[in-house]
Amino acid sequence: MEFFDAHSIFFTALGYKLSYLEFFAVITGIAAVILSAKASIWSWPMGIVNVFLSAFLYYQIQLYPDMFLMVFFFVTNIMGWWRWKNPKPEEEDKNKELKISFMPLRQFLYLLAIGIVGTSLIGTLASQLHKWLPLVFNLPSAYPFIDSFIFVMSVITTFLMIQKRVECWIIWLTIDIVATYLYFLKGIKFMGIEYFIFTIIAGFALWNWIKEYKSYSKAALKAGNL
Repeated sequence: MEFFDAHSIFFTALGYKLSYLEFFAVITGIAAVILSAKASIWSWPMGIVNVFLSAFLYYQIQLYPDMFLMVFFFVTNIMGWWRWKNPKPEEEDKNKELKISFMPLRQFLYLLAIGIVGTSLIGTLASQLHKWLPLVFNLPSAYPFIDSFIFVMSVITTFLMIQKRVECWIIWLTIDIVATYLYFLKGIKFMGIEYFIFTIIAGFALWNWIKEYKSYSKAALKAGNL
């Protein structure tokens, strides 16, 4: 289908030829992240649409770790949707959905160490894909280690988001900055702009989730005084 061809142009803006695939991948991605920043459960189904479109794009521009990441995101969007909708009684917020929480610092640092090791391993594997599977990956992986950093850290922070941990937004901020650089470098400028917007949204989300977390103690204090 033409829609799923990264070379099928939707329109040209300021000399940049934007494909249907890149445009709608970006729009659905921005919508999903805005909903996540608001802690809205609808971020998950929107994310499912986004990862489906993005996977087609990444394959065609040789960002293979990002393509594999979309498969992971498809599964975790379903998991996150279910987890937020079905909290234990003690985990419920006022909307009967999962509460926002912080994680232990030691656990957070441990996950970061895993991310560094994982980036090195996945990056090495990605750089060899065109040699091992030339019929599937006929061109070398573009920027395998930068791309693998995005892959590995996205996996880690997605599990934190499923559990509604505040720290997920600290990692997303870092990922979005790196991804903005990579996508401009690779020439998919509209997606680069998307991730620049994601960086701003992630900053807002971090602030908003901390604010929501603090509101729980205020509500509990108010309830205790009644």
